[in-house]
Amino acid sequence: MSADVTGPLFFESNLAIAAVALLIERLLGYPNGLQHWIGHPVEWMGKLIGWLDRFFNDPPTDRIRGVSALLMLLAITLAVTLPITHYLRSTESGWIVEALLASTLLSQKSLEDHVRAVADGLSTSLEEGREAVRHIVGRDPQRLDASGVAKGAIESLSENMSDGVTAPLFWLLIGGLPGIALYKAINTADSMIGHKTDQYFDFGWPAARLDDLVNLIPARMTGWVIAAAGALTGGTSGADAVRTMARDAPQHVSPNAGWPEAAMAGALGISLGGPRSYDGRKVDLAWMGNGRQKLAARDIKDALRLYNSGLNVLTALVVVGCVISWTV
Repeated sequence: MSADVTGPLFFESNLAIAAVALLIERLLGYPNGLQHWIGHPVEWMGKLIGWLDRFFNDPPTDRIRGVSALLMLLAITLAVTLPITHYLRSTESGWIVEALLASTLLSQKSLEDHVRAVADGLSTSLEEGREAVRHIVGRDPQRLDASGVAKGAIESLSENMSDGVTAPLFWLLIGGLPGIALYKAINTADSMIGHKTDQYFDFGWPAARLDDLVNLIPARMTGWVIAAAGALTGGTSGADAVRTMARDAPQHVSPNAGWPEAAMAGALGISLGGPRSYDGRKVDLAWMGNGRQKLAARDIKDALRLYNSGLNVLTALVVVGCVISWTV
């Protein structure tokens, strides 16, 4: 299979690439040896963003500098990925290499591993649970009780299912390797500089708003995928996931994070969100779901079971798309 990056088979190629990339990353993740040897593509993006931050973000900072830095980041990302994609799409088996490269920008396995570590740690002791959750949440873990640790892990699983799986998959389907790379560059920029602090309030504003935009569709897709998984998984409810999304997702402070969080809460019959502490400062956030608030390690494991069902739904949709594209 070969297709030029502007040819009519571009989307059909993207479907096959996405299916293979999903399977590779879910089974193997990103090899530890490769991580130690050359690092991870997202780390490379982070180093570039750090350099752009130091170069452009000199006081007095403003949004124009932030736009300039963001445009340079996207231009460099395209300058690297477009020629690679053009070459690979001109060869018979290049799509397999593109799938391998794209798989490095998905996070199915690594997300599950990090969240499962919280469940395992919390099953042993509160301190081990706090230590594990420290790697996936921004709030102060030492202020969390066992329920807070479990809630933080499930919220992180929900939001990162969108940011780390559905959204990169969506942009891989739309734009191939350049599409998924651009998404990860934007998402990484938002996580590094899209903060409401004095240093980044203006400079990081373009990255934060663009990240909101590129996640609008994927976040809502993730909510519906979780709802579908809830209907297919024993002990969970797809209908409650839909009802909770419709009622609570618009109340979330983020235009996107509420959709997967509300769907997860509704499907599991629990409550997520609510007040929490960041750097010693209490923040009152809306509740997602009206179910049980006292959570434990077993609830994290239930969420992981639902997450894996959601991954099955996503993979099945992509594979069915491949079959349909090959037969019409």
